[in-house]
Amino acid sequence: MKKGRIISVLVKEKEDLKLDSEIRQYFNFLRLEKGSSQHTLHSYQFDLAKYRAFLVDQNIVTVSRVKEEHLSEFLKELARKRLSPRSVARILSAVRGLHRFMVGEGLHDDDPTENIDTPKRSKTLPGVLSVAEIDAILKQPDVRKPLGVRDRAMLEVLYATGVRVSELTNLKQSNLMFDSDLILVFGKGSKERLVPIGPSAVDWVTTYQRDVRIHLVKAGRSKDVLFLNFRGGKLSRAAIRDLVVKYARAAGIRKEIHPHTFRHSFATHLLEGGADLRAVQEMLGHVDISTTQIYTHIDREYLKEVHRTFHPRA
Repeated sequence: MKKGRIISVLVKEKEDLKLDSEIRQYFNFLRLEKGSSQHTLHSYQFDLAKYRAFLVDQNIVTVSRVKEEHLSEFLKELARKRLSPRSVARILSAVRGLHRFMVGEGLHDDDPTENIDTPKRSKTLPGVLSVAEIDAILKQPDVRKPLGVRDRAMLEVLYATGVRVSELTNLKQSNLMFDSDLILVFGKGSKERLVPIGPSAVDWVTTYQRDVRIHLVKAGRSKDVLFLNFRGGKLSRAAIRDLVVKYARAAGIRKEIHPHTFRHSFATHLLEGGADLRAVQEMLGHVDISTTQIYTHIDREYLKEVHRTFHPRA
């Protein structure tokens, strides 16, 4: 290899490291200053890996060299890979965050994403269970068995509070404020919120703590985590998802279901019962009320169905 070629390769490798260094700085900012969750960090890592590969392929080895036309070409490449508008919007959000960070740190003069439009996403309504379907699922765990009591308590909390599955797995006994019918939840970005919890969920959690959890606890492993697996560790998100699917199938429900379905159902049933949108926003931990407003679309569908069913001229 000629001397000039060797120098060229060495320079490029050094510049590649600069790009990686810039991305690492951004992740440090997300983790240390914004307090982003591990789930968010993993998603951004996955999405920015695609962006990094694209930049290196374009011989762009530092974020400061990215222009608007490069972003347009990147979006075209994502479209060629037949990614959904939702996926493209998520990737663009990660990329936009990186460039805004660079500008904010004085490492980049202009934000090339400023005039890039987010792909329009079709508004798909989340899946929702009826009250009868929720009741059927809640009755499936065999409460004659210790883990059945745990599972019943867990399902009751999911529906009673509308918490995210990650919030459920991290729920601690010290977060239970049953004297006030509340639980303390740590949401996205470690934001705290108080969420009401009903008597049925309180009764089942109390029974689980008294009769089951004390036998699952393992010294040095369980700490104060509320819901434990049979080894005494924290239940994983995947384990909770599998349990929800298992009990839904046992209840004869064939529609696609996951733990978040309980959250959607919680919000929808509250609105159908006349709850204030702002109150539901607070309980769900949504920063922007527009995120909560998707449930008003479901509510309107319900109202239209009532109208069609009962109005004499519908």
